[in-house]
Amino acid sequence: MKFLDLAKVYIRSGAGGPGCVSFRREKFIEFGGPDGGDGGRGGDVWAEAVQGLNTLIDFRYQQHFKAKNGQHGMGRQRTGKDGESVVLRVPVGTEILDEDGETLIADLTEEGQKVLLARGGNGGFGNLHFKSSTNQAPRRANSGQPAIERTIWLRLKLIADAGLVGLPNAGKSTFLSAVSNARPKIADYPFTTLTPNLGVAAVDEAELVIADIPGLIEGAHEGRGLGDQFLAHVERCGALLHLVDATSEDVAADWATIVEELEAYGAGLADKPRITALSKIDALDAETLASRRAALEAAGAPQVRALSSASGWGVREALRALRALARRETLAPDLDEDGAQEGATWTP
Repeated sequence: MKFLDLAKVYIRSGAGGPGCVSFRREKFIEFGGPDGGDGGRGGDVWAEAVQGLNTLIDFRYQQHFKAKNGQHGMGRQRTGKDGESVVLRVPVGTEILDEDGETLIADLTEEGQKVLLARGGNGGFGNLHFKSSTNQAPRRANSGQPAIERTIWLRLKLIADAGLVGLPNAGKSTFLSAVSNARPKIADYPFTTLTPNLGVAAVDEAELVIADIPGLIEGAHEGRGLGDQFLAHVERCGALLHLVDATSEDVAADWATIVEELEAYGAGLADKPRITALSKIDALDAETLASRRAALEAAGAPQVRALSSASGWGVREALRALRALARRETLAPDLDEDGAQEGATWTP
């Protein structure tokens, strides 16, 4: 399934049906009087957040959604049939924006949440409605209210407990595949991940939803590389896991690059609780790992940990710490500051 997180759609509610001008005509009834019914109400256009969707790809193939018009009124006091409504089924986490792309109409963050986008027009009154003691044979009826037409934007922001950030090839997709059943593309070249991925990790008999986004590079906020367009998918995360490639010659510079991009993006990402983890430590000896870790701590990186997604060393401990940080829980006391069991040291 292709991933699409932004779609432009045109919607139109149903117009109200016109009222009817009619008079009762029956044998032996000389003055039957008016009996024109009212028009039916036009259908509404709704948006509803549903489970089982994580992309807006359906809206690439259908961009026009029109509710049915109300039926016109009829004689014998018959009211026209109401028009059928239309429901746009969108993934949980979808924002609905006005045509300018900035004005927020609704933010659907919970399953089953619905919002009315365009209300159908009321049906017009038939001539029966205008009957009075001074006007017993009215010959007028109202037309129904017109439809409402508008263009809106749908913007998806994935909902996850934690998000993974880092440079290309920092080990984000490998980490996600190691802790969940997600199978993102993994290769030894930059920008292997081109779209966000979601995975569900099990830790301490609880689930942790993790979002992996394409890697950032210096100048991503200016459009370099894939830009920062996918950072919106970690805006809702409770915490971030910042992965730094331990085999890099300058881990401090790599860490600072991502921090600067988060600050340039805004939306509070730079202020989110964050764990820094040196990945791929299975390729280093203990002395090199210690120096790389010291460089990160000197640069100001918070909660520096070490892990190897290939061997599994430190992965479970990082997950536990990430879950505690994302859900504002207290970390279990049997974990030391390295994020591994007390007394455990990395031995290549």
